[in-house]
Amino acid sequence: MPTGVSRRGPHVLPDREPAVRPSDRGASGVRQRREPRKPTWHRNYCVYCVGLSMVVAWVIVLAVFQQGSINVDVRRSAAEMLLHGELKSTERRVHRMLPFSSLSVEERFADGKLEIERSRRANFVGLRPPRLALVIGSANGDAQLLMLLTLTKGLTELGYRFTVFTFEDGGGHYLWQNIGYQVHLVDYQGLMSIDWSNYEGVILASLEGQRVLSSLMQDPFLSIPLIWLIHEDTLGKHLREYEEKGFDGLISQWRSSFRRANAIVFPDFSLPLLYATLGGTNFMVIAGPLADVLKADTYLASHPQHHTRKDYGYGENELIILFVGSYFHYDDTIWDFATTMQALASQVSELEGSTNAGVHSIFLCGNSSDTYSSSFQELAAQMGFPANSIRCYPFDHDVSSLLLIADIVLHASFNEEPSFPPLLLRAMSFGVPIIAPNISQITKNVVDGVNGFLFQPKDPATLAKAFSLVIGQQKLSDLAKRVADEGKLLAKDMLAFEFVSSYAKLLENLLYFPSNVMLPAAVSQIQQKTWSWDWLERKTTNESDQSTELSVIEMLERQFEKNLTGISQLENETLSGDFPTELDWEDLNEIEISEDIETREMQELEERIETPLKTWEEVYHTARKAEKAKPEKHERDEGELERTGEPVCIYEIYDGGGSWSFLHHGSFYRGITLSRSGKRPGTDDVDAVSRLPVLEDSQYRDLLCEFGALLSVANKVDNIHKLPWIGFQSWRATSRMVALSRIAEEKLETMMMEGNKGDTVIYWARMDMDLNEGLSLDFWSMCDSLNAGHCRSLFSDAFRKMYGLGEDMASLPPMPDGESYWSALHCWIMPTPSFLEFIMFSRMFLDSLDQLSYNKSNPSCVLGSSEIEKRHCYCRVMEFLVNIWAYHSGRRMLYLNPVTAQLSEQHPLEQRRGLIWSKYFQRTLLKTMDEDLAEEADDGIYVNSRRLWPLLGEVHWQGVFDREREQRYVKKMDKKRKAKERLLDRQKHGYKQKALG
Repeated sequence: MPTGVSRRGPHVLPDREPAVRPSDRGASGVRQRREPRKPTWHRNYCVYCVGLSMVVAWVIVLAVFQQGSINVDVRRSAAEMLLHGELKSTERRVHRMLPFSSLSVEERFADGKLEIERSRRANFVGLRPPRLALVIGSANGDAQLLMLLTLTKGLTELGYRFTVFTFEDGGGHYLWQNIGYQVHLVDYQGLMSIDWSNYEGVILASLEGQRVLSSLMQDPFLSIPLIWLIHEDTLGKHLREYEEKGFDGLISQWRSSFRRANAIVFPDFSLPLLYATLGGTNFMVIAGPLADVLKADTYLASHPQHHTRKDYGYGENELIILFVGSYFHYDDTIWDFATTMQALASQVSELEGSTNAGVHSIFLCGNSSDTYSSSFQELAAQMGFPANSIRCYPFDHDVSSLLLIADIVLHASFNEEPSFPPLLLRAMSFGVPIIAPNISQITKNVVDGVNGFLFQPKDPATLAKAFSLVIGQQKLSDLAKRVADEGKLLAKDMLAFEFVSSYAKLLENLLYFPSNVMLPAAVSQIQQKTWSWDWLERKTTNESDQSTELSVIEMLERQFEKNLTGISQLENETLSGDFPTELDWEDLNEIEISEDIETREMQELEERIETPLKTWEEVYHTARKAEKAKPEKHERDEGELERTGEPVCIYEIYDGGGSWSFLHHGSFYRGITLSRSGKRPGTDDVDAVSRLPVLEDSQYRDLLCEFGALLSVANKVDNIHKLPWIGFQSWRATSRMVALSRIAEEKLETMMMEGNKGDTVIYWARMDMDLNEGLSLDFWSMCDSLNAGHCRSLFSDAFRKMYGLGEDMASLPPMPDGESYWSALHCWIMPTPSFLEFIMFSRMFLDSLDQLSYNKSNPSCVLGSSEIEKRHCYCRVMEFLVNIWAYHSGRRMLYLNPVTAQLSEQHPLEQRRGLIWSKYFQRTLLKTMDEDLAEEADDGIYVNSRRLWPLLGEVHWQGVFDREREQRYVKKMDKKRKAKERLLDRQKHGYKQKALG
């Protein structure tokens, strides 16, 4: 029986708190504390026994009054009610018992998603394989380790690439090296410095993976697909204790952790029932039977069969039949057992009479009480079974010992199962021949007469026939022994292919594959058909799987109890210290008296000091000076003071608290956040949303991504940036190992201090850093691969619309081939005036691109293949736009190696002659186009057109300047007029000072 399943049946959920009755409330109507109610399994047990007794009594009555028709009546009561009905009704009952709509991956997801995606990607190829992060536990058992190794190898064959993380340096790491993966040991700080956005998905392989969720539950990692493999029942057992102790906060913490996962995957259908209080909508089951197989191997190696038989009181020559039922059709067990015994009664009686050793039947069922056993004895006696040959054991008994002594295992459940019955699999691992109904989950793997014996549930006669094939001359037949051996070989690698293929299908449906990522191969190409037993055999026997650290469950329990203790202590201190004593009142009175005396002394001293009186003109000028003081002037913060005198400031773009650990500190950098709630505390980081109101709209913020930070800085740039050079760097540069080292920072500072380098763009993150070795693509081919194959076509259309070019004119700026580098990740610096010119060009290009590819009322983005890419439609094009502008506007382009600080010029100006389209990138032309758009926006033409350009920055043209100058002149003349009137009034009437005192 799976660990953690109670004897009242796995489908019975934990008792809920009883409803509040009127007697539970006091006179005030407040609910009174009651003693916790005892578990209901005692009542269920009694009801179960009474039901069994009623069945036995009914059979006895039939035997007394209709001795000749007992077989027909039992078959009518047990078989007709269950077997002759439609099996689809039992399938519905399985799903009704389980609190989940569907746990099977095959039922949850449809096929063909990747085939549709492949047809879309016919015109471009991916640049790298899909990446997955695998976080393994520090104490994974042999079964879990073997499943993970097999899964990783199978998915690697499909094209996935893994990065394996663990929390503790344990045994078995070299096994991962055998399949080509290095295990990375990380602690809590190391987890916070992992860029999960580098991976298409994250797989947590144990409950210990909960430590990772502190990072994955924050932006920008909140949308990363997460798959959580739960093999342990430890937390499921603790949940009932938490409910009894009132640890609702701890349950809520685990529930929020479970909700973060896109899929919670269990290896069998009993575990989801233990975790039902934590959710269920994202629960799935992918059968992994290795635990049963390993248990059988371990038990066979350590327990001799004859000793175990002797412990149970059986001889070596006695025939033992073990009847097992279903965990999920608990209510039907008695009827199934009655039908099975009736079908085999005559054969068992004949076998008992022909052998001196005896035939014994063991039933693995719900209860093992004396009442239950005696009821079974009566039922068996009426059906013709030998007296005292029946024994009953509960599901939580030592099942392995029963399987070890059994000669035959009969699966006496005729209902459809959600997966291959685990007890049958373990029986096959013990080398015991099995007799089972030919339901779908069994016929998928077992062939009748080859590795098992099957019968038809609707025809009990086929059960008797299968039983006759198993029994030879008073013992097992040779056919049964051969079938048992074949069954043992089958059990060793059963469900291995289904296990890997189910995970492959799950990944296909949960992951988003960006345009630059290669699609995995089809599931049909999986070569992994067996479990990787050879790797497990290489594991040395002295390796320990026990972790020396506290488990995450224990850590959270201690932290929660500590918080509860702190709160109670604080409440006690508050109750005991809130009321001042008489001594406190006396001290307060003395303090007030001393403060009053000190205040009077200061007033007397001020009256004795002679102060020169000011003239009225001096008072007037002082007041005027205070009025002219700008209200926005404030004391400069520490960060602004540090940057005073610096030639350049690099703005690091980030989004959310998950990226804080990737940011830098010091006067050389300044953060700029795209999320108000994700701003670093205690810093002078720039809030991009408050500086550019269009970013308050989440749809536009997703469309622009990090380029929105550039637009926000350019909007009224003099308010935050007054340095001659300006730079930007994405937070992802640190995780991609392309952030500036200290040597590179000093190199840049030296270059800036030496003098003006002219219109130069210096960058240090390369566009081809994700390319596989040996793969070389030109600029536009790489841009196509990153934008679903539509980069150059859509750029050409947007460029044509921006400049109003005719259809017969070329509109795609040429970009040279070769080994030179291009910029990526917004990692560059340039003179501040050049930056403003680049933003001016970018705003107009974005406006044209938005009109072509995206409409807020009818969104349709062709620059992405996945849903995430479509939501971030313009991000990748705008990331590379600086290369086109810098190349064709005649700027020098310098690449700075971020590690060695080596500087090299890319695309020299001499090589660009005759190739660049400088006429489209002249500042005068761009300024004229910008003013034309500003005039149209100022006239209100774009009010109802939803044009993007007016929302991306300042709107200025000559008319705006003239209107502002006129407003300033009118305001100035009005102030002069008022000042002249006050002066004439003073000259005419003079000053009239009120009498003092």
